[in-house]
Amino acid sequence: MSIDNKKNIKSADYVIDKIKIKFGNELPTVAIVLGSGLSGFASRLADSMEISYAEIPGFPVSTVPGHAGKAVIGHVGNRLVLVWAGRSHYYEGKSPEDITFYVRLTAAMGVKTLFLSNAAGSLTMDFSPGDLMVIDDHINLTGMNPLKGPDYKFIDMTNAYDPKIRLLLDNVAKDLGIGLRHGVYVAVSGPSYETPSEIRAFGVLGGHAVGMSTVPEVIVARRLGLRVAAVSCITNYGAGLTGEPLSHDDVKRASVRAEDAFGSLVEGLINRL
Repeated sequence: MSIDNKKNIKSADYVIDKIKIKFGNELPTVAIVLGSGLSGFASRLADSMEISYAEIPGFPVSTVPGHAGKAVIGHVGNRLVLVWAGRSHYYEGKSPEDITFYVRLTAAMGVKTLFLSNAAGSLTMDFSPGDLMVIDDHINLTGMNPLKGPDYKFIDMTNAYDPKIRLLLDNVAKDLGIGLRHGVYVAVSGPSYETPSEIRAFGVLGGHAVGMSTVPEVIVARRLGLRVAAVSCITNYGAGLTGEPLSHDDVKRASVRAEDAFGSLVEGLINRL
């Protein structure tokens, strides 16, 4: 996969031109990615504008319920922010290049900080649906790496998730009275949910939550030099922990319940960056 190509520049120029019509020379320096059921955060932006993914040249459009499929640009405090409301997933049949397209577009726009969110299943009874978990590290079990190809480059992932931003999240959460977890995110390809045996194995490996996104985007973001942070909204207990079956509807409902705390946390973070 080519990381730096003309398609990314063309798409970035399209979005920048749209932003300049409304905001003049002010451009976003922070981008937020909203996972399943968390699209409501976009309504917190002041004086906002929207751009449908379908109108951005080359942009892959997600088919997953709970993903709005649009870019929203607006202010949080005095800072102009770019929100990606929805993402594409590997399990949709999309290529690694497709699912990381918006990350490359973000970098081509000159944005320096990327904050990602997702819905995830808990690998432990200690993390409950509705909890927010700061991702400290990840385990990539998707079976692919988006940097694979003739343009490969060896990337250090020791501090893939920026330690300073993680500390800021802790401080914001403390000030707002929001309980915040920390843990390791395990990425799988999906779309089937995990078996009880897989859930147990992921816990033994050191994981705390499991999901079907985020890690490929983080890898590409670090390749492009972006500062990265991420939060999982815990939406369910993993298979076998409670004996209850899993469904995407339950995931969306749990995400909606956590939206207020998530929105306040992200707003607070942006104001302190």
